[in-house]
Amino acid sequence: MRSAYKRTVAAVLAMMLAVAAAGSAEVPVRAETTLERLQKAKEEKEKTEDNKELAEDNKAALQITQNSLLGQLSTLNDELEQISANLENLEADILVKESEISQTQAALEAAIQRQEDQYETMKLHIKDMYERGGVNGYLDFLFSASSFSDFLNKSDYIDKVNEYDQKMLKQFEQTSEQVANIKVRLEEELEALNVLKVEAEAEKNRVTDLVNQVSANVKSYNNQIADAEATINALENMIGKQEKDIAVLQKQYEEELAKSRLAAQSKWRDISEITFEEGDRKLLANIIYCEAGGEPYEGQVAVGAVVINRVLSSCYPNTVVGVIYQKKQFSPVACGRLALALANDSATEKCYQAADAAMSGVTNVGQCVYFRTPIPGLEGIRIGGHIFY
Repeated sequence: MRSAYKRTVAAVLAMMLAVAAAGSAEVPVRAETTLERLQKAKEEKEKTEDNKELAEDNKAALQITQNSLLGQLSTLNDELEQISANLENLEADILVKESEISQTQAALEAAIQRQEDQYETMKLHIKDMYERGGVNGYLDFLFSASSFSDFLNKSDYIDKVNEYDQKMLKQFEQTSEQVANIKVRLEEELEALNVLKVEAEAEKNRVTDLVNQVSANVKSYNNQIADAEATINALENMIGKQEKDIAVLQKQYEEELAKSRLAAQSKWRDISEITFEEGDRKLLANIIYCEAGGEPYEGQVAVGAVVINRVLSSCYPNTVVGVIYQKKQFSPVACGRLALALANDSATEKCYQAADAAMSGVTNVGQCVYFRTPIPGLEGIRIGGHIFY
């Protein structure tokens, strides 16, 4: 068994020599205890829960803003729909007005043509009279009457013809003027409709731009809310994992406390019953260096005493090697710092003195088998920066 241990230690040393930095001095770092890791895990979980709460508050604020934007967007869409309908009505009115103007233009051209025709008719009547003798022609026409009654009739006929021609000409002139006025009015109305159309199109463009802008903002908030939800989900998963880790550490810590109490009540061997192997002194001095290299000498003796107490207790392995390399007991073993210290023999003279004292049975912590930095509620023996329990 001893030869197997030696081969194992030799293999570990050989493997870690390649990692060690030649001539560099290692700064001793004390390993975290289970209770420290448990406390740290709880603090990290609280931070994660605080971050989750902040993310939920952020999501709620984003949703409030988004809901406001959605309300604004709904109002703008209603406004845009109304403007579009108004614009369609204006375009329809413009088409009607253009048709009316076209019809009025045709009527005006017809009225002007009738006016011109009437004017030509008058000229023909006058020409006809003059071709029959001019003024004398009129007189001849009158004096050719067979009787006074016939004379009056012919005179009345001439007056009526002239009167009719003048009346029709005036009537056609009035009709042309009325139609022209109607055309002017329709053109003014068309111009007014076109102005309204331009204004409506400008308003539609303005509201459309607002709709696009608000829609883009809503989309942006959708993305931000999705990011917030993803963050919340990630934090929830992290909290779940942290709770599992805390449960594991809590169980491990409770087991350590139970072992500590059991060790105090279990069968203990005397230091004289222990046979130390070659290499135990160096191994113990270097674990003291890793765990308490920065502590005062009394603290280094106390760490060494914890290791020897475990060797003496029936609850732990009965060798220094077995105790130090027991799974999940001393973190410098797991992280490789102990192997590096052994490869460089980093332990100081005081660490070796503390190891010698502990191996000779000296203990300043009684039968304590655990140590850590002090925390509220943990009772034990306080030495330097550690509490032993």
